[in-house]
Amino acid sequence: MDLGLADKRVMITGATRGIGKATAQLFAAEGARVAITYHSGADVAEKLVEDLGGEDRAHAVPLDLADPASIRDAVAAVEEKWGGVDVLVANAQSWVWVDPGQLPPFEDLNTDEWFSLMRANVEGHMLAVQGALRGMRARGWGRIVLLSSVTAELGMPGSEIYGGAKSALHGFVRGLMWTRDGVLANVVAPGGTLTESLQNVDPEIVKRSADRTPSGRLSTPEDVGRVILFLCSEANGNVNGEVVRTAGGS
Repeated sequence: MDLGLADKRVMITGATRGIGKATAQLFAAEGARVAITYHSGADVAEKLVEDLGGEDRAHAVPLDLADPASIRDAVAAVEEKWGGVDVLVANAQSWVWVDPGQLPPFEDLNTDEWFSLMRANVEGHMLAVQGALRGMRARGWGRIVLLSSVTAELGMPGSEIYGGAKSALHGFVRGLMWTRDGVLANVVAPGGTLTESLQNVDPEIVKRSADRTPSGRLSTPEDVGRVILFLCSEANGNVNGEVVRTAGGS
């Protein structure tokens, strides 16, 4: 199947590892030009640019979800390099990577910290969409995917902030789906995924999680990336405003 992605201009936030990196590699394999954003680790981002074909085919841009100016500058940098953004994958997230079950009770959380996390994980994505959407409308074609999590629907202990932020994206996309002008917007909600963040998790816990999944395994980043790839392609003619789980049936 021809996905119609050759030379499409793709911007993927948070693309130096995990799902973002796998998705960037999949788009590049389809002939797309891929802009990857990073918050830290410029050397890692530049190495990925080389792996994706060098500056003619890929571009690394710094982005801080908590800084509105940084988000606007990142979108502008991609538009300046390639003349526009055809596809936006909002994958970056701001979170303290600890076991949510080890967090203090919600009533004891530091409000300054969780206010900033909510703003980055919700408003940060909204600003990225706002920056890319005008050009999509003008050209009469665009694809947007926002990365959520099954935690937004299923919940888990200690997930109040993370789940709340991801749930907000579900409501946001239900408004975006009315954009028309050839623009389709969707949410992808992964379940447990075998990214670098699981490297320090007890293997027995990972195995139990896989055993509880109807498919019998956790997703790979490529599993999630292929769903994103389809939703952002010309092969997707009318899937719009949906929350698509990639969680093996969970």
